[in-house]
Amino acid sequence: MLVLGIESSCDETAAAVVDHTGLVLSDVVHSQVNLHAQYGGIIPELASRDHLRNIEPVVSEALARASTTIHQLDGIAVTQRPGLVGALLVGVQAAKGLAWGSGKRLVGVDHLVGHLLAAYLQRSELRVETPQFPYVCLLASGGHTGLYRLESSKPEDIVELGATRDDAAGEAFDKVGKLLDLGYPGGPTIDRLAKAGNPSRYSFTVPMQAKDSLEFSFSGIKTQVASHVERHGKPTSAADLADLCAAFQRTVVTSLTRKLFAAAAREGVSDVVIGGGVAANRELRETVLAQAQKRGVRAFVPDIASCTDNAAMIAYVGLTALERGESSGWDLAATSRTALARATRKGRGMR
Repeated sequence: MLVLGIESSCDETAAAVVDHTGLVLSDVVHSQVNLHAQYGGIIPELASRDHLRNIEPVVSEALARASTTIHQLDGIAVTQRPGLVGALLVGVQAAKGLAWGSGKRLVGVDHLVGHLLAAYLQRSELRVETPQFPYVCLLASGGHTGLYRLESSKPEDIVELGATRDDAAGEAFDKVGKLLDLGYPGGPTIDRLAKAGNPSRYSFTVPMQAKDSLEFSFSGIKTQVASHVERHGKPTSAADLADLCAAFQRTVVTSLTRKLFAAAAREGVSDVVIGGGVAANRELRETVLAQAQKRGVRAFVPDIASCTDNAAMIAYVGLTALERGESSGWDLAATSRTALARATRKGRGMR
């Protein structure tokens, strides 16, 4: 079985071809980072227009790299939710047109489920080990942060254990990056600078430390950094900047990893997974692997290309749905809301 995946939920136009084993035959991503960097964040209208310009060449390139044609596919999967609706519409309409013209089955995919199952992607002929159900996954990205228990690849078998009450982890990285004049996106730059810094020089409070809570909050750590800058000014030396980045990053990583392993212990699972753009963070990846070894838990850290937004994970989720005999109709619609049931309420206060 071969499936073409199309992803356009935010600021990457992506297409990929994946086979029934999860092997990624092609994975093409056109990034809009340079387009949005001058504005310090994503401009939805610009994102939609750029998707329109690039969807056809990106899909064509993905098919060419996979040495296949649209007629050799068994189905076409596309991200339909959640995301920027205008951006999603470009991918959904392109997928509908391709499916209708070729007579192939169409399947809509939840972007979050793609990240939750990205650990099953195989990016070389040398197969990597994959997690066994049930497992707990930490999904951390620019728009989403949460812990999920997966009983299977079906969306109805995925349960949110806890999510962020306010900012997502990646959003906090980008906002702190903007505060420190590090450009957009801030996450990769903070990670690079933190590698040379001393995380113990500055002390920030790890948010939401209650042992029985699997919920997150990252607006507070952003405010702590802003308060530090207000009192002491922006770092004027490379060493001071590296130390501040290291302290901020250590605080966020500590929050994420503590709750990931607390969730694994509470759920009684032996496999943990991380996914989403923040899962490309060097310190988070190293900490999860080290803590898993210490606790006797198996940790699965996907290839960085599988963590950031990509169409291969969309193709894989679509493939699992097609194997179950599921497909979507021509009324497939783009929506900003995930299909996964939410357990965490936004905002402050007791629960």
